[in-house]
Amino acid sequence: MSVQRDESRLDALAAIGPAQPHAQAETDVPLLNIANVLTMLRIVLVPLFVLALFVDDGHDTAWRITAAALFAVAAITDRFDGQLARKYGLVTDFGKLADPIADKALIGSALIGLSVLGDLAWWMTIVICGREIGVTLLRLAVVRRGVIPAGRGGKLKTLVQSLAIGFLLLPLSGGFATAGMLLMWLALILTVVTGLDYVGQAARLWFAGSSRARGT
Repeated sequence: MSVQRDESRLDALAAIGPAQPHAQAETDVPLLNIANVLTMLRIVLVPLFVLALFVDDGHDTAWRITAAALFAVAAITDRFDGQLARKYGLVTDFGKLADPIADKALIGSALIGLSVLGDLAWWMTIVICGREIGVTLLRLAVVRRGVIPAGRGGKLKTLVQSLAIGFLLLPLSGGFATAGMLLMWLALILTVVTGLDYVGQAARLWFAGSSRARGT
């Protein structure tokens, strides 16, 4: 019996052992890694983009193209920083916090800038920015009850928003300008639809958590 108990203890230690290096590896992820550098680059590009957009009240063609280029570079970093972090085990608490802040700062500043210049209706900017703030608050409200994952609809929404903003930033006319507004309308529809989906998911998490609490 003693031998069996000793073997059981060894088996338990062996089961616990492999988890320790993994936990240690997570804590050893350097803060200054490629994923976080891309996120910080996006944050730095936001004020530069805004400055370029407002040169000569947005009427300078060269600076509008520069602003569009800066926006494109920043949007591309958003495409890769999360992928790199997950693929190479570079996920950090800083990245989890800074990445969504950088995303909202970029999209929000572009929408507000376009509205200030008269290139985009203010109500569109208010709806899109209001949705982003609302979803963030919803996630915080239910974070103790579960996580609302980013779905394909949300990713498509972000892509279409970026394309629409890119078109509107460029000094285009005729069919290209019309295409930009059509994309913005599509982005607006996706923004509202995915926002309602988040509300539904948050409600289910909230009431499921309340039911479990009453059951205990």
